[in-house]
Amino acid sequence: MQNIELARQILAVVDLIPYGRVASYGQVARLAGLPRHARMVAKVLQHTDDNSEIPWHRVVNAQGQIRTTGVNAKGENIQKLMLLEEGVTFKNNRIALKYFEW
Repeated sequence: MQNIELARQILAVVDLIPYGRVASYGQVARLAGLPRHARMVAKVLQHTDDNSEIPWHRVVNAQGQIRTTGVNAKGENIQKLMLLEEGVTFKNNRIALKYFEW
């Protein structure tokens, strides 16, 4: 039961990330009251459906890189497409956290 509650805390924080902004796994963990549990955030988001209303796509690693899994029928990265649609830009496959971090 505790794991379900922790997942809810994590998803509640992810749901707050504004349109056109990103947060790191570690940042989400800290804001959820779970410092040093970035991997837990990644595990929770790993089980989130790509079509979820939770903006899972706005969570990136500490270097501004996105996950490499999750491609559409054309082989395009779904997370990258969703972020580009929100105006988030990439340089060398990284997001400039200086500009886009929440």
